[in-house]
Amino acid sequence: MEHIPTIDISPLTNPAGPQYQSTVAQIMDACTSIGFLSITGTGISSEHIDQVRGCVRAIFDIEEARKWDQAITRENYRGYIPMGFFTPNDGSGTADKYEGYKLHFEAAEDAPIRAECALYGPNIWPREVPQARTVILDYWQQLDGVTDLLLGALEVGLEIPPNTLRDAFRDPMTNMTLLHYPPQASEERGYGIHPHKDTDALTIIAPDPVGGLEVQTRTGGWITPDCPPGGFVVNIGDMLELWSGGRLKSTPHRVVNRSGHERYSFPYFAVPRHDVVVAPLLPALTGFDRPEVHCGHWSAEIWRTNWPDELATGDTPELGTLTD
Repeated sequence: MEHIPTIDISPLTNPAGPQYQSTVAQIMDACTSIGFLSITGTGISSEHIDQVRGCVRAIFDIEEARKWDQAITRENYRGYIPMGFFTPNDGSGTADKYEGYKLHFEAAEDAPIRAECALYGPNIWPREVPQARTVILDYWQQLDGVTDLLLGALEVGLEIPPNTLRDAFRDPMTNMTLLHYPPQASEERGYGIHPHKDTDALTIIAPDPVGGLEVQTRTGGWITPDCPPGGFVVNIGDMLELWSGGRLKSTPHRVVNRSGHERYSFPYFAVPRHDVVVAPLLPALTGFDRPEVHCGHWSAEIWRTNWPDELATGDTPELGTLTD
């Protein structure tokens, strides 16, 4: 497949309905070929998406010194990510051109899950944007519902027992990254975000109107999702590729912002609960050979190795890695 299809997922709300199976077939076709799809029929209003985008802009408009006061730390990977913090591991030394703000599954200080895994906890919500917590968490909850529908469809498409995937996302490690990409000059080297594969199970993103997201095809070209207003771009991450034994495809993608405008994005990354071990649920396809992944350990390693002076080890899951 050399294009990214647009699929109305509203039939997924009625598994007994006449269009359910055909919708599942469309989703499976996209996920086993290019690994990306645009979706409509989510029930999430364009107005709510605009509210989230407004909060994201406001967060990045906060005074620079105050943003640094809310920066991520080695002990707590929540809050502000400074411009140029990440450098791809391709040896170029060219930092990605964005600033971010990291949010994780919201868990209260006294939540029981915190006794099980230290990676859970409350987010840092900027006081300068008081509406952000309510607006973003409400949006997040709606995306949780979309994820549940999509996972249910993949269970049917993969012919695995109901709730095999969905049960792994109770008290998940799902997270969001709020992103701001300044415009790049036409001659400027590097990327907004360098080519990579997502390390999660499923990513959902409301495309920014200025564009910039590019997806690699199986023949090595790069295409842009044609997502209608109010729709979302969805892609398979490495965990679902692993769960499916290589049937569902985790696909490289990148961001290049040469629009001349500021770009704002807020991808949602669906990640299972901390104690879930991801391993093939079906016999692996020929040539697909990946070790199983413990989600809590994986998350801790991903967060640790995001720091420029930390190195991956033999114990670090090789997810999201591009070798060429």
